[in-house]
Amino acid sequence: MDTQRIIALIVFLFSGMLLFEAWNKHQNPKVPQLSDAAIQSQLPATPGAPASVPSILPSTATAVPSAPAQTAAVSGPQAAQAMPGSQGRVLVSTDLFDIEFDQQGADIRQVTLKTHLARGDNKRPFKLMQDKVGAYFVAQSGLLGAGLPSHTATWKAEANRYDLGAGNTLEVAFTQQDTPGILVRKVFTFTKGSYVVAQRIEIKNDSGAEIAPSAYFQFLRDGNPPEGESHGNMFTGIVTYTGPAVFTDAKKFQKVEFAQIDKGKQDHIKQASDGWIAMVQHYFVSAWLPANNQAREYFTQKWPNQLYSAGYKVAMPTVKSGESGKVETSLYLGPQEIEKIKLLAPGLDLVVDYGWLTIIAYPMFVILSWIHKIIANWGWTIVIFTILLKLAFFPLNQKAGREMARMRTLAPKIEALRARYGDDKVKLNQGMMELYRTEKVNPLGGCLPILIQMPFLIAMYWVLVGAVELRNAPWIGWITDLTIPDPFYVLPVIMGVSMIVQTKLNPAPPDPVQAKVMMIMPIVFSIMFFFFPAGLVLYWTMQNLLGIAQQWYLNKTAEAHLNPKGSAKA
Repeated sequence: MDTQRIIALIVFLFSGMLLFEAWNKHQNPKVPQLSDAAIQSQLPATPGAPASVPSILPSTATAVPSAPAQTAAVSGPQAAQAMPGSQGRVLVSTDLFDIEFDQQGADIRQVTLKTHLARGDNKRPFKLMQDKVGAYFVAQSGLLGAGLPSHTATWKAEANRYDLGAGNTLEVAFTQQDTPGILVRKVFTFTKGSYVVAQRIEIKNDSGAEIAPSAYFQFLRDGNPPEGESHGNMFTGIVTYTGPAVFTDAKKFQKVEFAQIDKGKQDHIKQASDGWIAMVQHYFVSAWLPANNQAREYFTQKWPNQLYSAGYKVAMPTVKSGESGKVETSLYLGPQEIEKIKLLAPGLDLVVDYGWLTIIAYPMFVILSWIHKIIANWGWTIVIFTILLKLAFFPLNQKAGREMARMRTLAPKIEALRARYGDDKVKLNQGMMELYRTEKVNPLGGCLPILIQMPFLIAMYWVLVGAVELRNAPWIGWITDLTIPDPFYVLPVIMGVSMIVQTKLNPAPPDPVQAKVMMIMPIVFSIMFFFFPAGLVLYWTMQNLLGIAQQWYLNKTAEAHLNPKGSAKA
């Protein structure tokens, strides 16, 4: 097998892998959008005195309520004393996000990230959570136990609007006292510069009897792809995960796909005293982060109309009459910024999906981030990184390029052999092997370096696809987002031209069919790369341009060393 054939095989295997992943994801059709009435009518009701986690999951309270009346904003940590509570939405604003609670359940119904823009609309902030039909995703919590309020109860806030303003922390409290003698408060604490929301549930028991409550914290979302994402098309090969994930020290990182939950075959860990549970999506994550050394039960479950819950339940100490108790947790709602989230909880950085080559991809991302700190442009960061990577592999590339250059100088002799033996493939191959042996040329000498570099190429693909830092990151002119395709297809066209030039610089395959395939391949790749992120196409194009310069130099060097008879020097 000659070098050109092996190179073509490697390239086709790589592209085939991407296309297979896209096809695999294509088999999960988009979930039909649900109407408000469908959501309200088919969610399970909460029975009295529930005995297990599933019995406290979504109720008709998850239907989208009417919009609240406009009220004046209140700034600062003392906002809770500013105005009386009322039914409807409670709006909280910090420097990083706006959050909407609903007093029916004290649920988080909408999270808008101020520093991240919506996909395809750089004037609108991105909504991580919302109770919108077709994009339903909320966070809920409550208590289990006779007479204790779940997320189906009505809670009361002391204000309709809160604003962190110039303060460093802000507390937002909801109270519930439907059961005489039992006062329950949900308290959410926001901190400046943080995507972490601390939450605690406090119980004051004056009922005359002791209570043994349990608390639960969960996400409820539909199976649709998140805003600005899709299930992909057959060309991009970009496959991103949306769904629950559980991490514990015993079982490490476990994805729980919606398809597994549909079949009741989720095999994630259920009982643990550490870890966390999250809803993961492309670029962002929402995660419950309970305190360690606290026994908890993780659960995932499907509900009608393609709704899924994921959360955990924890038993609280018995609260005697006249005493108080509380349970605390944290909720992360933000981007998958790997260097920041890995400090919040063990294993949380694993939500950043670098594929099966994480061991290579993560160091590559670290280097990219270091370069970006210097030049502050992700497009030029990719260009500089590609140059550095090419230099690192220069000895290997030089070896491969030199063998190709020497193969190119043998083209006239190979053509003479083809003319001599015609269709006799056996004698032609024997003659070519003898020629290679005489000229001391290894036809496979250029393959090993290429094989060694393939993992780095695939790892770079996953880095560029998975890094939230590149989302909405511009480069130059018309490239305003490196994570979406080039809107005018300029980069894919340049990449295609560069592939054609590379093909011309390499030795022509002896087989005419192979030669035609090698000429058609740049066109096929250009069309396929029309749908790939601009950052990935930029990386590949730079690899091609640098490869052209190197191969041109090596070809000239090989030709200069030809003896008068046209034979390559040993």
